[in-house]
Amino acid sequence: MRKLLALLSVLTCIVACEQAKPTVTLHRVNQPPEKLSEWGVVFADGHYFELNDGVMPFTLNTPLFSDYALKLRTVWMPAGTSAHYVAEGPMDFPIGTIISKTFHYQKAAGFNDSAFLVLKIDREAKLDGDGRLQLDKHVLVETRLLVRYETGWKALPYVWNNAQDEAFLEITGDVRKIVHIGSGTREEFIYVVPDANQCAGCHVTNHASKQLLPIGPQAWQLNRSYHYGDVTENQLEHWEKTGRLTDLPVNRAVGVNWFEPGDATLEQRAKAYLDINCAHCHNEAGAADTSALKLDLSTPVGRDFGICKPPVAVGRGSGDRPYDIYPGRAEQSILLYRMQHTEPDIVMPELGRSTVHVEGMALIHDWISTMSGKC
Repeated sequence: MRKLLALLSVLTCIVACEQAKPTVTLHRVNQPPEKLSEWGVVFADGHYFELNDGVMPFTLNTPLFSDYALKLRTVWMPAGTSAHYVAEGPMDFPIGTIISKTFHYQKAAGFNDSAFLVLKIDREAKLDGDGRLQLDKHVLVETRLLVRYETGWKALPYVWNNAQDEAFLEITGDVRKIVHIGSGTREEFIYVVPDANQCAGCHVTNHASKQLLPIGPQAWQLNRSYHYGDVTENQLEHWEKTGRLTDLPVNRAVGVNWFEPGDATLEQRAKAYLDINCAHCHNEAGAADTSALKLDLSTPVGRDFGICKPPVAVGRGSGDRPYDIYPGRAEQSILLYRMQHTEPDIVMPELGRSTVHVEGMALIHDWISTMSGKC
């Protein structure tokens, strides 16, 4: 009898543990749930944030700047499916794929629900050694989902509550007052959660097709190592090894980390930074194609890339500077000028930031300043 009771106790514990993590659920395209937890991708209980089984974290070589938010990215694909390797552009993900991006900050001293004080640090998001985020050290702001249906990708923004145990769908977006605490500095700003339509402002990279697409998970962005608990592997190779990626070639796109030079040149780092932050609009088919400025990786550094190119209908956005990029004269370049500001009719990128990226601005300043040549 005692053995039977012990066995029942173990089985009860197993069932309870299994129930603690709901299965990942792909909801109908026109019926997204109000609660993020109903997707079963990521969840939190007020103490810890963690991923579901089968949900894989990943990171990028050069991520988009978003007001110094830490961004934890994940991908989930239905059982028996995989993405196909694409040399340029996002991987070709199968129908049913769910990509998540959770924006969070590290708490600063004095943080509470009415005083949103967070550290202003430029670093990658990382899970703790146990594969979770401790919410006594971090605060969750929002989780954005990109879900691939037969009709295409759909973007859904979820905002975390103060209790940090659930995020709720906010189709119309949200705002939050945040205070950055840096080295002897204090900066208050309004963090903006984009509405579902504004997501298209970045994720529709071809305004003729109007197709929503992922931006980050491209070959050159994923071609780097990641620490998977007890092993560190190249992400692309790990995806292939775990059945999440097919057609991986031996020779693949070279990864460039804008923040850590490594073997990359200053120009390569600057181009990588501009590609992820600007090229979703500034490409041959993007929303900013009328500007005649192309900032994608494939565009050579010349007039199309802004070198000695006069502005096109930018109004105050030019700052009375003569060229998009003025070789050797960073402070006389429109590109840098627009990065230095946050006013709506000047700021670039137009969406996604309310603060100035000091480190990114320094990179572009140094790159332009080292250029030779005259206009």
